Amino acid sequence: MSKEELFNKVKDIIADQTGEDASKITMTTNIKDDLDADSLDIFEVMNEIEDQLNVKIEVEEGLDTVGDLVNFVDKQLANAKGE
Repeated sequence: MSKEELFNKVKDIIADQTGEDASKITMTTNIKDDLDADSLDIFEVMNEIEDQLNVKIEVEEGLDTVGDLVNFVDKQLANAKGE
């Protein structure tokens, strides 16, 4: 999966969970501040990403923007391929 495909997948999940218009979500969008996501929204986003992409996200620290999240998941997917 390319990084662009991954971004689009994550963006769609975030839009579904937060009710935000997907076209307004970019790599620099801050999940909490720009999307007014509370801890439950963030938990649901992370959970949905884990389910759909078969990765484990055990930390929210440092995953402030959509780009942070995409890069983290991209590394998880790359590590999974390397095993």
